[in-house]
Amino acid sequence: MGDKRVLIVGSGGREHAIGIALAASPEVGSIAFAGGENAGLSAIATSLPADAAETADPADYDLVVVGPEAPLVDGLADRLRAKGLTVFGPSAAAAQLEGSKAFTKRVAERYGIPTARAVICETRDEAMAAIADFGAPVVVKADGLAAGKGVTVAETVDEATAAVTSAFEGAFGSAGHRVVIEEKLTGPEVSLFALCDGETIRPLATARDYKRAYDGDLGPNTGGMGAVSPAPGVSDALVEEAMATIARPAIDGLRAEGAPYNGVLYAGLMLTADGPKLIEFNVRFGDPEAQVILNKLGPRTYSALYATATGTLADADLSLSDGVCVGVVAAAQNYPAGSAKGEPMSGLDAMAAMDVSVMHAGTRSVDGAVHANGGRVLAVVGRGPTAEAARQKVYSALNALDWPGGRWRNDIAAPD
Repeated sequence: MGDKRVLIVGSGGREHAIGIALAASPEVGSIAFAGGENAGLSAIATSLPADAAETADPADYDLVVVGPEAPLVDGLADRLRAKGLTVFGPSAAAAQLEGSKAFTKRVAERYGIPTARAVICETRDEAMAAIADFGAPVVVKADGLAAGKGVTVAETVDEATAAVTSAFEGAFGSAGHRVVIEEKLTGPEVSLFALCDGETIRPLATARDYKRAYDGDLGPNTGGMGAVSPAPGVSDALVEEAMATIARPAIDGLRAEGAPYNGVLYAGLMLTADGPKLIEFNVRFGDPEAQVILNKLGPRTYSALYATATGTLADADLSLSDGVCVGVVAAAQNYPAGSAKGEPMSGLDAMAAMDVSVMHAGTRSVDGAVHANGGRVLAVVGRGPTAEAARQKVYSALNALDWPGGRWRNDIAAPD
């Protein structure tokens, strides 16, 4: 065990994944987290009040890792750096890549990044005119952060109209005061993750996540019901094409504009007949993508994140463990419509002994027992030489979970 002290901002499944990977890093001696309850994360890290990052001193931590997007958009990384802390996470200016869909569209236009044709609309009338121009299917996006619920892929004009009306009537608060209307791209969707230290940008991993609630990609969109890494069918050549045409131009452009990017850049891509095109940028590890990617980065996590935060990424070891990693989310029965809280869960110890990693998202500890705390509750992650071997580990472990109020998809990483 090393002597490095790390503070993680956030308390969800992504942050538990970060914590597990940091705990496996030989440099790390202690971990704390700030932002809420998480029974799994509490087992490996000290739980601190939600405002602990704001009051942190440079003498307290060798590295601060900001997990969620909202504090990044709000400028937390800037405030911590101004106090002398070493931070993994972009500035508020750079975080606008996720904080504003309109901002990203303008960046794409300035730097020739291939993306869907789009119109930025300040009023409902402008949005309706854009829908009339595009026809259906069409994509309606609330401009700001909307907790993963601000994007509607509308198959009909009526559905698009309803999405626009909902946004401008306040369904997403200030995030919906502007919308982006864009053409619907077709092709396989993949996620590309890269690390950026303000100057250097290097690819880290690809993943495919499964957004729909039910088997067969049916039901409403969710925050993600599972993931596999690497993304099936994505070659090294395709990754380099996406880096050259999408990720690097965006990062180089932001740096030229005085907003150098530090942290992980998550590019959502559509692999169209004309090559990869940008769907959206996110400025943090995805959830559940973090669970599978960081499982493969493992003991190299601290050195990789620290190098990113300190401008020394060019020489960092970003090698990933061999094989395929599959993660399956166990969620409350009614998720994403709503979910019961407070149900006890058992079988977790048996699962942990089955060559899988169990990462908590919506859990809390009650008198020493783990209780579900709503939404996406667990992610169970397995690694194997093939996707099928990895998924078999995960589903065997899920059979040991005793949680009547939970459910999960049974087709994550199954052959198409």
